[in-house]
Amino acid sequence: MTDNLRGSVLMMGSMAAFSFNDATIKFLAQGLPTFQIVLLRGVAVTLLIALLAWLTGALRRPIPRADMPLVIGRSVAEVVSFYPFVLALTHMPLANVTAILQVLPLTITAAGALFLGERVGWRRWTAIAIGFAGVLLIVRPGGADFDGWSLVALTAMLTITARDLITRRLSKDVPSLKVAIFTAAGVMLLGLVLTLFETWEPIDGNHGMLVLAAAGFIFFGYLFSIMAMRVGEVAAVTPFRYTALIWGLMLGWAVFDEWPKPLTLIGAALIAGTGLYTLWREGRPAPAPRPTGLPDGRT
Repeated sequence: MTDNLRGSVLMMGSMAAFSFNDATIKFLAQGLPTFQIVLLRGVAVTLLIALLAWLTGALRRPIPRADMPLVIGRSVAEVVSFYPFVLALTHMPLANVTAILQVLPLTITAAGALFLGERVGWRRWTAIAIGFAGVLLIVRPGGADFDGWSLVALTAMLTITARDLITRRLSKDVPSLKVAIFTAAGVMLLGLVLTLFETWEPIDGNHGMLVLAAAGFIFFGYLFSIMAMRVGEVAAVTPFRYTALIWGLMLGWAVFDEWPKPLTLIGAALIAGTGLYTLWREGRPAPAPRPTGLPDGRT
């Protein structure tokens, strides 16, 4: 098995794990306070990631001082994005939330051009515009099917874009697992604070097992995504993140009896298609400079 194939399999495993986590949280939220679930899951997943970091030696590796503000900023962005995400997740069809979040490669490309000075040609700007048209087909503002929670999901997508832009600025000396610990701990603390405004419900054995399952899913989602990006080439591995759309559709139908409307499916297809095109364009090598002289070397 080649590195790219192994990385692609790991990326698909990561998307499956994240999707099962989302479905488990959504299912549990039908009978338990949302942030009670977030807190309990956060405790378990933070311990799991810390244990893995200790076993691999990542826990002993220091974060460079220059990167510490970025790590903290990334964690804050994660916490800020998680709040609207979990609200949208518990109030919208799973496939709709998943589809809206798949626009991330497009928003990251656009933000990189606007804020980081990265070069983006007209073809990718066109793909970004078509991708956002796909988002409008899902959200359908002003239509009879408009769901205000879609705007909450869009808020989560924008703050996740900020998180990923910060991630791109981290140096290679930052241990990925330490970043994951900061992320998991930040979300856990969010759950702790927001549970103060909820009334706790008793946890039975089935609820406890599902909370542990959600912690396991999010743990393997983090782990597989880190492994995928370290094993294969980014351009070869990243497109497989769109398998999350398939999982969102399947789990939404099987667990919640949800099936998106045709316009939502068309919008999701536009987002996936333009996202894949954008990733392909970014993965192409830069063209060689044109010679300034004549073929025989004369100038």
